[in-house]
Amino acid sequence: MPSFRLIVSGGLLGVWAFALALTGQAQQTRSIGDRIYSDAQATRGQQVYQKQCVTCHGPALEGVVGPPLAGDGFLAVWSARTLADLVDKIEQTMPPGQPGSVSRPQAIDLAAFILRSGKLPAGQSELGAADLGRIAFPARAAPTVATGGAVAFAPSSNLAQLMRAVTFPNANILFNVQVKDPAKDKPAMPIPFDYVIWGSTVYYGWQAVDQAALALIETAPLFLVPGRRCENGRPVPVDRADWKQYTAALVDVGKAAYAAAQSRNVDAVNKVAERLNESCANCHKVYRDGTREGNSAGAARCQ
Repeated sequence: MPSFRLIVSGGLLGVWAFALALTGQAQQTRSIGDRIYSDAQATRGQQVYQKQCVTCHGPALEGVVGPPLAGDGFLAVWSARTLADLVDKIEQTMPPGQPGSVSRPQAIDLAAFILRSGKLPAGQSELGAADLGRIAFPARAAPTVATGGAVAFAPSSNLAQLMRAVTFPNANILFNVQVKDPAKDKPAMPIPFDYVIWGSTVYYGWQAVDQAALALIETAPLFLVPGRRCENGRPVPVDRADWKQYTAALVDVGKAAYAAAQSRNVDAVNKVAERLNESCANCHKVYRDGTREGNSAGAARCQ
């Protein structure tokens, strides 16, 4: 009997310890709505914002050239992430032309101002650096799009990031045929070693041109995925007829570029490059450069 009581007691102690661990874990994670900053701190952040941030993000944090820092779009981007992620991004990458010019305390003050601008209540204590990793944005479900029946796709990048990562570099590979014959000069092994340059020694020349054309064909339809936003936070206009037309035109140019590349004829690819340049320019002058209805560049993107 005594041994039985010991076993039971040990089990109860284990359950108790487990419950305490869960309680501690729950206490570690706080919400951005838990009065985690002071009003004075947010006011300091507002002063920094007016000097460093307002040009790109707007007087009401609505997003101009840069993305919005308030509203549903902002909360969707930062869903389930911690304040440490936001403060790190501010401190390490903002403003884009002067990364590192905002100190850690200033970045924390800016986060407090952003929270206040989002109508989250202030408290008595200031937000501290040690608290950032334990405070999270609310989790929000990302929109998904069914592709191929059972597979769902949710965009992770904004439109500018997608274009800079995929469209821009692959279009440049096609444009580069105008200045360098793909059949000449295999790239040399880099010394000292560089993975990016090394990659160009593996898939190079006409093979790289083929792949660039295929990349445009395969990825341009991603411009039409619902739920993606532009860099300034506005939804990509996936339902507009001209946006669909510009996307289809890019796919068609990609197909023409791939067909031309199969001939291994520089002149044939360069003729398609002219079409590619025109296709990009037609869309950019409306949706990137802000000529629609006289709007200025940046703020009018994706309108």
